[in-house]
Amino acid sequence: MNEGGEQTANTNINYLLEQYDISCNNDSVIRTIFCKYLDPKEALVSNGVLNRALTLNAGKSTPSIFLSHFSGLQFVYPFGATLNVGRRSTAVLSTGTVCYPNDRPVCAFHQTVNENYGKLVVIGSVQIFTDQYFDKEDNSKIWDVVIKFVTEGFTLNEIDSKEPNLMEAHPIPDHIFLSEKIKVCLQEGEYEMNQSGDFLSFFDSSLFSMDLSIWPRIIRAFDQLGLKHEPLSLIVPQFDTPQPPLAPAVFQPNFCELPPPRLELFDLDDMFSSKEIRLAQLTNKCAESDLEYFLKAASEIYNITESLPLNDRGPKKVLEFVVCQLAEFKKLNQVAFTDQFCK
Repeated sequence: MNEGGEQTANTNINYLLEQYDISCNNDSVIRTIFCKYLDPKEALVSNGVLNRALTLNAGKSTPSIFLSHFSGLQFVYPFGATLNVGRRSTAVLSTGTVCYPNDRPVCAFHQTVNENYGKLVVIGSVQIFTDQYFDKEDNSKIWDVVIKFVTEGFTLNEIDSKEPNLMEAHPIPDHIFLSEKIKVCLQEGEYEMNQSGDFLSFFDSSLFSMDLSIWPRIIRAFDQLGLKHEPLSLIVPQFDTPQPPLAPAVFQPNFCELPPPRLELFDLDDMFSSKEIRLAQLTNKCAESDLEYFLKAASEIYNITESLPLNDRGPKKVLEFVVCQLAEFKKLNQVAFTDQFCK
């Protein structure tokens, strides 16, 4: 068989297999976790042996009898379907716990005990023994076990044959088929539309309605109770304020203080010394060839450059400014000396 069962193969093989209590389902086996093979339908089954006799005849050691599945043989089950196996046949291979559907039979043996002695092997994947998958995992050993059972025969384990560790099939709805129907989620009503042409008759508005049908009874109730019928007046609400109105709490932002000056980058002697000391230090530093530099530095010490134009602050201009200042100073002293002498 192959995936999809007899529906895909367009055959009635189940009519023959049901006579031996075996049938093939119209489903497909996939692996839920990736391992070695890219296609999920190339299902790698690592714990799908249901009868320990297969492991013994394949030449592999048998695991402990307390294990629910015997993992002595691993096989690739490509593009196959599951089987339904009854009491008259024996399920020997299953999908294991990793593939879906979980723990469903994929290979079954049948052996007649009457005069017409015969054997039957049913497997849900015809591609498991093709050239592409024959050398994969332990598929070749399973083929040898199948041929040995058909030709020579061997005894299956009675405990595993009577109570194989299988799970019941859990069918799910065919969502693709249901989506094509008109009424997927709506249930049919008690009355069909073809019984009555007026669909408004199906609505019962007596349970919940909003109309003026009982308004006359309410008007008459005012006279019966002796009340004056007048429109309702507006009651001005009074809001109590037991607490003062809220005001947003605003705080002045806290700015970071400026860092202290980096005194290590300054020459403190030059910054805090007097003009005379700075001029003496400049004199000791300069030689006769540094006359131009000496005049410029001395003019900066005594702030002479601030009185000079920006485009003309050379040493000659500095000497000119100093000579002019000395001349003016002498003129002032001469006038003061003359006045003092006359007195």
